[in-house]
Amino acid sequence: MRKKDCCGIACPGPVLAVRELIETYPQDPVEIRVDNQAARVNVSRFLRSRGWMVESVQESEGVFVVTGNPGACTVEPASSWDECPGVQKILVFIPSDMVGHGDERLGRSLIKNFLVTLPEMGEDLWRVVLVNSGVKLAVENSECLEEIKKIEAQGVDVLVCGTCLEFFGLTARKAAGETTNMLDIITSMQLASKIVRV
Repeated sequence: MRKKDCCGIACPGPVLAVRELIETYPQDPVEIRVDNQAARVNVSRFLRSRGWMVESVQESEGVFVVTGNPGACTVEPASSWDECPGVQKILVFIPSDMVGHGDERLGRSLIKNFLVTLPEMGEDLWRVVLVNSGVKLAVENSECLEEIKKIEAQGVDVLVCGTCLEFFGLTARKAAGETTNMLDIITSMQLASKIVRV
């Protein structure tokens, strides 16, 4: 078993460390220690995306141990976006819980209207990425939570920055979307046909 202590390493460091570890030792089980919930989720999801069987346990207050075994489960099939000619992959990047820098009440009203209207992009809308205070849109009691859930229900991936949730103390209150890391965000930007920044 290959062990790696990723406590104290900021996102996306734990995922990058795990990627390097499994590329170097692809047949060996791994045990990864992380010191926050977002890192636990991101490392677990990364290993599963590579076809690994994953378990995680809480070792102590705020410290988790993620174990992975290679080739023990099936990888989810890749998206069929490339098989749909004429369909774009539009990524919408939302770094704030409001639009603009003027009046806050107006800005919050505008972001809600934006999210209500966003599904009008149709099949071209591929992913919505929430970072910084934008993650507040996907938590319990958010005025925009229903809009985020509707977007997600239409098959659009909603990625919510785990480091940002941790920073604002909102990890336990996330009510929509998938907790993600900077590596996934950068990869999504690379794969997108177009990026719209709000």
